[in-house]
Amino acid sequence: MTVSSENELVVITGASTGIGAATAREMAQRGFHVLAGVRRDRDADAIRAANVEPLILDITNSDQIRALASRVSEDPQRRPLRALVNNAAVQANVPIEVFGIEQWRDMFEVNLFGHVAVIQALLPTLIESGGRVVNISSVGGKIAMATYGPYAGTKFALEAMSDSLRREVAPHGVQVVVIEPGAVRTEMLGRAIANAHELLAAMTPEQRHRYGGLVHAVNAQAEASTKSGLPAEAAAAVIAKAITARKPRTRYTVGREAALLPVTRLLPDRLLDRIFAAALRPHLPKENARLDSAPTRR
Repeated sequence: MTVSSENELVVITGASTGIGAATAREMAQRGFHVLAGVRRDRDADAIRAANVEPLILDITNSDQIRALASRVSEDPQRRPLRALVNNAAVQANVPIEVFGIEQWRDMFEVNLFGHVAVIQALLPTLIESGGRVVNISSVGGKIAMATYGPYAGTKFALEAMSDSLRREVAPHGVQVVVIEPGAVRTEMLGRAIANAHELLAAMTPEQRHRYGGLVHAVNAQAEASTKSGLPAEAAAAVIAKAITARKPRTRYTVGREAALLPVTRLLPDRLLDRIFAAALRPHLPKENARLDSAPTRR
């Protein structure tokens, strides 16, 4: 069974492209009025459509978050807030040693603290409407492969925050759902690869010697898996289910890789290290083909 979509609001952050944009279109087609958070005017123009109202929203900007909360609470049609979908994210696959501490802080600002700020701003309205919070995590919220440390760190934290929030607000009628996508074809991968190349160019010669082959292999592997991954619309359909199911699950996975997550929890860490290293081996430059001799971080 699903909840009614008549005269209800859905807020989606990070709706410029990819999963966020696809979810905005999906929910609009189902009759919800979507407040789609984007960062640029041209993105707003691109996504504006029937039942899709773009809002300029940088989730690290407190003034824009307050403006979003006011738009929701002062809705001219007094529509209840059905769901907040926290989708905004940034990614860079880079070794921990070479990712500057300020870059770590910036990634946590977007991938965790910004979501917390939006939740805090909209939670009173969600409690009033009996709505729900849908947090978009990742396979990286359960498994931290080599060079995924910063990104996975934010997603592990998002998963933990979601669990705690779910237990806090359930007595008040608010449901919290986590979505864990695997390989999905979105623009974020291209940005992550570009970021990795910039960081690689900024490494010292010693760091490039240590990590150059690894970064190349990880990016090649990610690009190959994403080409065969699901379209963003497939993820949007799962998110729509999480929003509309009368009794949603606490977690939904998207794609084959994510569906295998329970299996990985049964394996010893050292075995996972070897599995991940072996999976990277075909993508290594020839001069780095001995990567499997080094353990993969977890």
